[in-house]
Amino acid sequence: MGFKLDRVHVWSGEVMDQAGGVAAKLALLAQAGANLEYIYTRRLENRPGIGMLYVAPITGALQVRAARAAGLSESDHPVVLRVEGDNQAGLAHRLTQKWATEGLSLHGLMMSVLGDKFVGYASFDSVADSNRAAAILGDLGAVS
Repeated sequence: MGFKLDRVHVWSGEVMDQAGGVAAKLALLAQAGANLEYIYTRRLENRPGIGMLYVAPITGALQVRAARAAGLSESDHPVVLRVEGDNQAGLAHRLTQKWATEGLSLHGLMMSVLGDKFVGYASFDSVADSNRAAAILGDLGAVS
């Protein structure tokens, strides 16, 4: 079993927690030709009416200008890894269990399966933790 592993450079910013709040930000990115592979939103519990939007990738000067116009900036927290590979029953458990036994705490995790392939986004609190997580993936199967 092999994995493909990439660091995801995430852009983030506040968004109004109302109908169309996310769509308005994404419209600017779409107009700039962004082909987003990662979109994550969450409400800010301590700030009613406000949420956070995380997106990636943002590439090229036109997309960077659009992201900034949308109120987004490149974020260094959390550190996000994109993992993809062949799906197997129990894979998420084996992976998260191995990280846990090595003392790694996840900031967040999203995994999806389509057909016989999976893609996951694992986020960590630091580059050091993400590097350790990547090394642990090597123990479970070759990283490409």
